[in-house]
Amino acid sequence: MRRTFVDNKAPHSQDVWPSPVWVYGDRLFFLLSGKCAQTSSKFVTTALVSQGREDYNVSMEMKYDNRIGLWTLYTREVRRFLKVKTQTVLAPMVTTLLFLAVFSLALGGNTRMVGDIPFMEFLAPGLVMMAIAQNAFANTSSSIVVAKVQGNIVDTLMPPFSAHELTLGIALGGATRGVAVGFAVALGMSLFVPVSIIHPGYILYHAVMASLMLSLIGIMGGIWAEKFDHIAAVTNFIVTPLSFLSGTFYSIHRLPETAQIIAHFNPFFYMIDGFRYGFIGHADAKPLIGVIVMAVINIVLWAGCTRMFHTGYKLKA
Repeated sequence: MRRTFVDNKAPHSQDVWPSPVWVYGDRLFFLLSGKCAQTSSKFVTTALVSQGREDYNVSMEMKYDNRIGLWTLYTREVRRFLKVKTQTVLAPMVTTLLFLAVFSLALGGNTRMVGDIPFMEFLAPGLVMMAIAQNAFANTSSSIVVAKVQGNIVDTLMPPFSAHELTLGIALGGATRGVAVGFAVALGMSLFVPVSIIHPGYILYHAVMASLMLSLIGIMGGIWAEKFDHIAAVTNFIVTPLSFLSGTFYSIHRLPETAQIIAHFNPFFYMIDGFRYGFIGHADAKPLIGVIVMAVINIVLWAGCTRMFHTGYKLKA
């Protein structure tokens, strides 16, 4: 990486204000007025480069591309949880299997039916999705809160990332953990519960979209939180109640009519219902509605996260 200077004014101007620029490969990273500014336009053209004794015009056609930076941010988030995979992947699998054992013993296992489906086969997809949601949320929220508390959040904000790139890199890291935990839990459950795959597309779609949704919620919660107590409140009063009251352990058709209507306003219901539909072919709501709801919710959450990063809400002094 080499450092040079780019003039912000026309050649031969009497008032030349050189701005430091870091050049890495075919990428320019501008530092204007002590702040990080990236080349948001598609191309960078005609810059005056100061090189020692003489100045001259250099014509450039350089497409802005930050794939290396984005990949680095993503791999950092993945390595965070893989470094302690016993805690982040294995432990959730064991906890979820304990849930399965407790419900099996307490409620009679396969002797109980939900419609014409054995209860354990009905329950298993809900438990897998609950593990996916909780771990995707934990990954992104803890990443941001720990960085803020330790004072190294500047290491994430200083590089030339756009708000969308910050959101994408961190959210994909959380989604990767969610999907990895879901796969591990499903693999463990398959040893005790018959698992059939009827609609694999719905399984994959809802696993990815649910992981992304909880990752985005984790980002928003992490940015809002100023200490660990705050993010614990989000977990205890928002994520966990919405997970448990979304049909994870039961069909919402067993609820009173008013409660059923309320359940349809819970986005967690659609991610669990659609995911379960992929395994057992039964859904409490129309599967297509769940697909649309998940997409819309993620778009809204994405907009909220990028807005927070763009404005520096509770991130910049």
